[in-house]
Amino acid sequence: MRLIWQYICSVTFIVLMYIWMLVLGLLGAIPAAFSAKWAGKILQMYCKHILWLVRVLCGITYEVRGEVPLGDVVIASKHQSFLDVIMHTYLSPRVNFVMKQELKWAPILGFYAMRIGAAPVKRGDKSKAVNQMMKGVEAQFKEPKQLVIYPQGTRVAPGDFKPYKVGAAVISERQGKPCIPVATNAGVLWPKHGLLRKRGNVVFEYLEPMPKDLSVEDFTKELEARIEPASNALMAEAGFVKKD
Repeated sequence: MRLIWQYICSVTFIVLMYIWMLVLGLLGAIPAAFSAKWAGKILQMYCKHILWLVRVLCGITYEVRGEVPLGDVVIASKHQSFLDVIMHTYLSPRVNFVMKQELKWAPILGFYAMRIGAAPVKRGDKSKAVNQMMKGVEAQFKEPKQLVIYPQGTRVAPGDFKPYKVGAAVISERQGKPCIPVATNAGVLWPKHGLLRKRGNVVFEYLEPMPKDLSVEDFTKELEARIEPASNALMAEAGFVKKD
């Protein structure tokens, strides 16, 4: 009975989440079209309400560990869930994203992402993807921003693994910006697929900045060596047990 109730609450939350996205997205479209700052404020307002709604309906709370970077940085984050995007947008005052190109055409979200200056990347040929990414990124650091990139390039469910890509290393090196790794267990409670949102505490852990003067290859290996164990520990904390 408790599981059925959690499903009911989860479905209710999902429906309300998309209704609020539509309502707020349409109401804010005109000011967002003329001001990137307003687009960012509307996104943060949406994320704040979603975090409240998922806590009330589904019992998902959140905790931040470490220091949230507020300056001119690259944030290389574990990506398990749409909740990751919501958290970064809510926590970082001038957030931006490197995102897959298909999301550029997503209703509402694509419009707002492009208004805040997100850098869309077409997946495929590695060298072309890196060059396209850098063209989108170069304009982002004219003023302090927190540029979020997902090193694995997509959402990865708890227990699964995808190799880390070089994007975070290339951006940090070419732009001369510090890189902050982020670990999370968000996918345990808000999964990549499915309707159920599980009760519990989502943790976002900002780790120590990456060392400078590493080669792109060594940087990428070190990034993986930091994020994966930290995320695994947080997932275990949330009750996740990997199946053999």
